[in-house]
Amino acid sequence: MYQIFETIVFLIIVGIVVLVVAKLFMRDLRRKYDINIGRRMFITSLIAAFLMVLLISSIFLSSKYRYSHEYYRDISSGVFLGEIFLTIPTRRTRFSVEEALLNRKSIREWRKDPVHIDDLSMILWAAYGVVENIYGWYRRTSPSAGATYPMEIYVVVGERSVATSQGFLEPGSYKYDPFRHSIKLIKKGDLRNDLYIASLDQEWVRDAPVSIVICAVHRRTTRVYGERGFRYVYMEAGHVGQNIYLMATALGLGTVAVGAFYDDVVAKIIGASSDEEPLYIFPIGVPNIRFVNSFEYIERFYGEMRSG
Repeated sequence: MYQIFETIVFLIIVGIVVLVVAKLFMRDLRRKYDINIGRRMFITSLIAAFLMVLLISSIFLSSKYRYSHEYYRDISSGVFLGEIFLTIPTRRTRFSVEEALLNRKSIREWRKDPVHIDDLSMILWAAYGVVENIYGWYRRTSPSAGATYPMEIYVVVGERSVATSQGFLEPGSYKYDPFRHSIKLIKKGDLRNDLYIASLDQEWVRDAPVSIVICAVHRRTTRVYGERGFRYVYMEAGHVGQNIYLMATALGLGTVAVGAFYDDVVAKIIGASSDEEPLYIFPIGVPNIRFVNSFEYIERFYGEMRSG
């Protein structure tokens, strides 16, 4: 939406400048050379000048916003071994936002139960799904600087780890497509132990039935904002991560943010493209012990802090 507004304002300013310059030019002709151009010719010349400026502006703007079209090409590029359409997002919990925040906690111990594919669907949508189509600009669940959306989401699924109506999802590495709300199989096989080794032997990565890996294509943002764009990318990764935390909590699942790993090894394990840099790993599963908090506890806590 920001890009559309920026374009409209730019064209309005261009139109005003062309009009002012044209009037000054015509007045200068009359004064210096006593040339009197008719009203019809003046309007025709003005329209021609405006169209010329509009053409040049369109070339400039199309070059500036080319990253958005490249993004769509990035999504559809690569070799996929199969696509699975996820359940369309809908309300699946009775948890309020306040309750999700109250009970959010990093979980590192899991039960042997699989994650249901409908829960995985909601977590992926919460992370980076589409919520609105504004004239071809697809707004997401997470904010993004200039709507550049540099993130790519991968899912590492273990053996018998994601339950479906027909059994279990095939183990492997999947890539999330936010426009089709689907996951596409990139690599086959249970990759959790490889991911565990690449994550400096953090056993919660190995033991979780599912791990979400957040990658970034920095150039989508840096080509608009320069070096400052790197900061915006890392901020956006945090937005995505918090959405994963809150949705997992609301669904009765648990997760933990993992940032210690070998970037290049993780990228190779999940089958990421050369321009996709892993930033975060979120192991997800059914908590061995579910954390339950209450607002009564919060009330007592702040009461004690204020009375001290």
